[in-house]
Amino acid sequence: MPLAAAIRTIPDYPKKGILFRDITTLLGDAKAFRKAVDELVQPWCGGKIDKVAGMEARGFILGGAVAHQLSAGFIPIRKKGKLPHRVVSIAYELEYGVDEMEMHEDAVRPGERVILVDDLIATGGTAEGAVKLLRQAGADVVAACFVIDLPDLAGVKRLQTLGVPVRTLVAFEGH
Repeated sequence: MPLAAAIRTIPDYPKKGILFRDITTLLGDAKAFRKAVDELVQPWCGGKIDKVAGMEARGFILGGAVAHQLSAGFIPIRKKGKLPHRVVSIAYELEYGVDEMEMHEDAVRPGERVILVDDLIATGGTAEGAVKLLRQAGADVVAACFVIDLPDLAGVKRLQTLGVPVRTLVAFEGH
């Protein structure tokens, strides 16, 4: 089964005119979940990846599985105020304003090779913020991986402008 068939589309969520791409159906299908993780990991098997960073919340699920497959550590990147230890933070732009994300200050050492993982890239604002946060801590961001790309919103181009190669598995037109 193609991965796109395992992803549920919910019209008019969270607001009218939006087609929400829901990966919980993919996560619940053992074969589709395995296929997605295997495809996200494939370019880096046998390579030297120190850490996988996952963005809250579905990036934790996918990133944890990718980190396991690569025998790498995992870095949770969270919304402001959610981590219990000393943090580094960065403000990033959203479609509707500005937010902040954080990671523990000791999550990555300078020069460590990191892959960023999340379920979907749309405008790329959150992913761009995560890349900048990781680089601020000294990480070498090797790539960013997403199950879903919404190419009409140009998020992939935004990351490529930062010099980050991007891997996506499924593209859906529209917003």
